[in-house]
Amino acid sequence: MQFKKQLKAKAHKLNPIVIVGNKGLTENVMKEIDQGLTDHKLMKVRINAGDREERLAVLKEICEGTGAEEVQLIGGVGVIYREKIEE
Repeated sequence: MQFKKQLKAKAHKLNPIVIVGNKGLTENVMKEIDQGLTDHKLMKVRINAGDREERLAVLKEICEGTGAEEVQLIGGVGVIYREKIEE
């Protein structure tokens, strides 16, 4: 729990790196998110979807597809974290 609180604090100053737009979660968007997690470990993703339930479903799909962990979802911005993958 304390670790998640620290991640939220670090993410506060970040800007979204990837935007999930009208076309939804495409293969290219997933590649960009995966690369962002590889480079930064912690990142924000803007999710332009309908209601909160839809945005939460997209965030969960992102986490499942990338092996990331959901930190938080506020409005249309999700914060995700993935430990650095050892080569």
